Amino acid sequence: MLNFYLISTLAPSASSLALIASASSFAIPVFTGLGEGAYYITKDHYRKQFLEKLGFDPYPGTLNLKLTSDYDIKRRTELEAYPAVEVEGFRNEDRTFGLVKCYPVMIENKIKGALISALRSHYDVSVLEIIAPVCLRKNLNLKDGHKVKVEVLTVP
Repeated sequence: MLNFYLISTLAPSASSLALIASASSFAIPVFTGLGEGAYYITKDHYRKQFLEKLGFDPYPGTLNLKLTSDYDIKRRTELEAYPAVEVEGFRNEDRTFGLVKCYPVMIENKIKGALISALRSHYDVSVLEIIAPVCLRKNLNLKDGHKVKVEVLTVP
Protein backbone atom coordinates (compact mmCIF):
# COMPACT_ATOMS: atom_id res chain seq x y z
CA MET A 1 0.00 0.00 0.00
CA LEU A 2 1.28 3.47 -0.84
CA ASN A 3 0.42 6.05 1.77
CA PHE A 4 0.50 9.30 -0.13
CA TYR A 5 0.91 11.82 2.68
CA LEU A 6 1.23 15.45 1.76
CA ILE A 7 3.42 17.09 4.37
CA SER A 8 3.15 20.85 4.20
CA THR A 9 3.51 24.05 6.16
CA LEU A 10 0.67 26.44 6.85
CA ALA A 11 2.79 29.32 5.65
CA PRO A 12 5.34 28.88 2.83
CA SER A 13 8.02 30.65 4.87
CA ALA A 14 7.63 28.43 7.94
CA SER A 15 10.51 26.07 8.55
CA SER A 16 8.71 23.25 10.34
CA LEU A 17 6.65 20.56 8.64
CA ALA A 18 3.19 19.54 9.81
CA LEU A 19 1.27 16.47 8.72
CA ILE A 20 -2.02 17.27 7.02
CA ALA A 21 -4.72 15.61 9.14
CA SER A 22 -6.55 14.02 6.21
CA ALA A 23 -3.73 12.05 4.62
CA SER A 24 -4.71 9.95 1.62
CA SER A 25 -3.86 6.29 1.28
CA PHE A 26 -3.47 4.52 -2.03
CA ALA A 27 -2.87 0.87 -2.86
CA ILE A 28 -0.51 1.02 -5.82
CA PRO A 29 1.22 -1.92 -7.45
CA VAL A 30 4.88 -2.07 -8.44
CA PHE A 31 5.46 -2.69 -12.16
CA THR A 32 8.42 -3.15 -14.48
CA GLY A 33 9.07 0.02 -16.43
CA LEU A 34 10.68 0.72 -19.76
CA GLY A 35 14.19 0.29 -18.35
CA GLU A 36 15.22 3.85 -19.19
CA GLY A 37 15.51 5.10 -15.61
CA ALA A 38 19.08 3.88 -15.25
CA TYR A 39 20.16 5.76 -18.38
CA TYR A 40 18.96 9.09 -17.01
CA ILE A 41 19.81 8.55 -13.33
CA THR A 42 23.44 7.76 -14.20
CA LYS A 43 24.04 10.98 -16.17
CA ASP A 44 26.78 12.80 -14.21
CA HIS A 45 25.00 16.17 -14.32
CA TYR A 46 21.89 14.66 -12.73
CA ARG A 47 23.79 12.42 -10.27
CA LYS A 48 25.83 15.32 -8.89
CA GLN A 49 22.68 17.33 -8.28
CA PHE A 50 20.85 14.38 -6.67
CA LEU A 51 23.77 13.96 -4.28
CA GLU A 52 24.01 17.70 -3.54
CA LYS A 53 20.29 18.46 -3.31
CA LEU A 54 18.79 15.21 -2.01
CA GLY A 55 21.76 13.94 0.01
CA PHE A 56 22.20 10.60 -1.74
CA ASP A 57 23.67 9.04 -4.86
CA PRO A 58 20.74 7.15 -6.40
CA TYR A 59 20.80 3.51 -7.41
CA PRO A 60 20.80 3.45 -11.24
CA GLY A 61 17.12 2.84 -11.85
CA THR A 62 13.67 3.76 -10.62
CA LEU A 63 10.94 1.89 -8.78
CA ASN A 64 7.75 2.32 -10.81
CA LEU A 65 4.29 2.44 -9.23
CA LYS A 66 1.04 2.59 -11.21
CA LEU A 67 -1.93 4.69 -10.02
CA THR A 68 -5.17 3.07 -11.11
CA SER A 69 -8.05 5.30 -9.96
CA ASP A 70 -9.06 8.76 -11.14
CA TYR A 71 -8.99 9.92 -7.52
CA ASP A 72 -5.38 8.74 -7.05
CA ILE A 73 -4.33 10.42 -10.29
CA LYS A 74 -6.00 13.68 -9.18
CA ARG A 75 -4.11 13.57 -5.85
CA ARG A 76 -0.85 12.94 -7.75
CA THR A 77 -1.53 15.92 -10.01
CA GLU A 78 -2.16 18.10 -6.93
CA LEU A 79 1.33 17.27 -5.68
CA GLU A 80 2.77 19.34 -8.55
CA ALA A 81 1.45 22.49 -6.81
CA TYR A 82 3.76 21.86 -3.84
CA PRO A 83 7.37 23.09 -3.74
CA ALA A 84 9.90 20.56 -5.01
CA VAL A 85 13.66 20.13 -5.11
CA GLU A 86 14.54 21.03 -8.69
CA VAL A 87 17.32 19.21 -10.51
CA GLU A 88 18.32 21.33 -13.47
CA GLY A 89 18.38 20.01 -16.99
CA PHE A 90 21.43 20.26 -19.22
CA ARG A 91 22.58 19.91 -22.79
CA ASN A 92 25.31 17.70 -24.22
CA GLU A 93 26.60 17.38 -27.78
CA ASP A 94 23.67 15.15 -28.81
CA ARG A 95 20.59 16.37 -26.99
CA THR A 96 18.92 18.32 -24.21
CA PHE A 97 17.98 16.76 -20.86
CA GLY A 98 15.07 18.38 -19.02
CA LEU A 99 14.34 19.61 -15.52
CA VAL A 100 13.42 17.02 -12.87
CA LYS A 101 11.24 17.85 -9.87
CA CYS A 102 11.99 15.77 -6.78
CA TYR A 103 9.81 15.22 -3.72
CA PRO A 104 11.55 13.63 -0.72
CA VAL A 105 9.95 10.35 0.38
CA MET A 106 10.28 7.66 3.03
CA ILE A 107 9.77 4.16 1.63
CA GLU A 108 8.34 1.49 3.96
CA ASN A 109 9.28 3.74 6.94
CA LYS A 110 12.94 2.84 6.47
CA ILE A 111 14.54 4.09 3.23
CA LYS A 112 14.88 7.73 2.22
CA GLY A 113 14.39 8.46 -1.44
CA ALA A 114 12.58 10.79 -3.82
CA LEU A 115 9.57 10.73 -6.09
CA ILE A 116 10.81 12.20 -9.36
CA SER A 117 8.76 14.03 -11.93
CA ALA A 118 10.63 14.67 -15.15
CA LEU A 119 9.65 17.59 -17.33
CA ARG A 120 9.92 15.16 -20.24
CA SER A 121 8.78 11.60 -19.65
CA HIS A 122 7.45 8.60 -21.53
CA TYR A 123 5.02 8.10 -18.63
CA ASP A 124 1.82 9.97 -17.84
CA VAL A 125 0.78 11.17 -14.37
CA SER A 126 -0.51 7.70 -13.47
CA VAL A 127 3.07 6.49 -12.96
CA LEU A 128 5.16 7.35 -9.91
CA GLU A 129 8.92 6.93 -10.27
CA ILE A 130 10.91 6.56 -7.05
CA ILE A 131 14.69 6.82 -6.68
CA ALA A 132 16.72 5.80 -3.62
CA PRO A 133 20.34 5.10 -2.69
CA VAL A 134 19.67 1.34 -2.84
CA CYS A 135 17.91 -1.04 -5.22
CA LEU A 136 14.40 -0.90 -3.75
CA ARG A 137 13.22 -4.09 -5.44
CA LYS A 138 16.10 -6.09 -3.94
CA ASN A 139 16.26 -4.32 -0.58
CA LEU A 140 12.49 -4.65 0.05
CA ASN A 141 12.08 -7.95 -1.85
CA LEU A 142 9.53 -6.40 -4.24
CA LYS A 143 8.07 -8.05 -7.32
CA ASP A 144 5.58 -6.79 -9.89
CA GLY A 145 2.16 -6.45 -8.29
CA HIS A 146 3.48 -6.00 -4.73
CA LYS A 147 2.24 -2.95 -2.81
CA VAL A 148 4.67 -0.52 -1.22
CA LYS A 149 4.18 2.21 1.39
CA VAL A 150 5.66 5.60 0.48
CA GLU A 151 5.35 8.78 2.53
CA VAL A 152 5.75 11.88 0.38
CA LEU A 153 7.18 14.95 2.14
CA THR A 154 6.94 18.33 0.50
CA VAL A 155 9.76 20.83 0.74
CA PRO A 156 9.15 23.74 3.17
